[in-house]
Amino acid sequence: MKLKHYSENIIKIFKKDGFTLSEPDVLLDSEYIIQRSGENFRKLMLTFEDDTGKSVCLRPDLTVASCIKYLKDNSNAYSKIFYSGQAYRRSNKTKDKVVNDQLGIEILGSKNKSIDDLKILKTITNSINKIKIKNTSTKVGDVSMFQKLIDSLKIPERWKMRLKRHFWRPKYFEDLLDRLETNSDVDPSAVKLDKKKFSEMKILDQNKEIANRKVSEILSRFDKKIKDPRSFGQNKKIVKIIREFLKINCSVANLEKTLKAFVKSNGLGNAILKDLSNIKNLSKVNSKIIFSTNFGRDIEYYTGIVFEIYNSSKKEIARGGRYDGLLKSLGSKKNISAVGAAINLNNLKK
Repeated sequence: MKLKHYSENIIKIFKKDGFTLSEPDVLLDSEYIIQRSGENFRKLMLTFEDDTGKSVCLRPDLTVASCIKYLKDNSNAYSKIFYSGQAYRRSNKTKDKVVNDQLGIEILGSKNKSIDDLKILKTITNSINKIKIKNTSTKVGDVSMFQKLIDSLKIPERWKMRLKRHFWRPKYFEDLLDRLETNSDVDPSAVKLDKKKFSEMKILDQNKEIANRKVSEILSRFDKKIKDPRSFGQNKKIVKIIREFLKINCSVANLEKTLKAFVKSNGLGNAILKDLSNIKNLSKVNSKIIFSTNFGRDIEYYTGIVFEIYNSSKKEIARGGRYDGLLKSLGSKKNISAVGAAINLNNLKK
């Protein structure tokens, strides 16, 4: 009865804030989900074969299911939806539920990041307050800030791609940092040969074509390839910067000051200081929000702000974030910005 009471009151807030009901499918194509939402979903999914032999799964995530329905409805318009239903996930922890009762909201076709991010957090927070859950706390991260940091560092493009691709896998990511620090994946003889080829080609006519490519294009590729961290003598410093960045944990109110000190002490550009207003804007909902640069790494489709709300026992009762690339990965012909959040009804306790 308590869950029903919670649901009714939360849905009232959703409707009041302009969200309309959507009913996403329960059964989804499992391979479609894995291919387009990331391998992390494979370990979560409850899969089986239908009567045609096709691999299907019970929806492990209502955000993904809602996006699939949005695309099936051939909608490209700005849409504010809410859902009420179950997500079905495996877990290695025996105490965790396989079936999670959720209420969530999504803004699909988001036009203004700052306004819509704030709207999602505000609606979810107001819903939790409505059912009188006290002593909650909120933590926020921003996945795009890490991407900006990596793009600003003087490391080869292949390393930038690796670090950004595997940010979602903390253990493997740490292995990558160790390898970057020690250059353990670099073959010195290969680098030496590339440098020799580079020198030989520099004296050629830059417009001459070799294998349908101009010499200038080939030189550009070689230039990136041979610029290994050891040649700059900065590999250890770069890893130190990344690790120091991922330790930042402060109030949203102190975030700008903390980041400016980090940038100054490491001689970095101002890339990570851009768009801070979006994050600072969230303090309008809760002045005690904590920001962590190491937060939001467990769901691969997040692209920007990520947040979680906890009860007094530190159990997660809500989570959400921005996922601007998900709809395109699910089949949209163009990028459709989106942001959303869900309340885990099973963890609600006064």
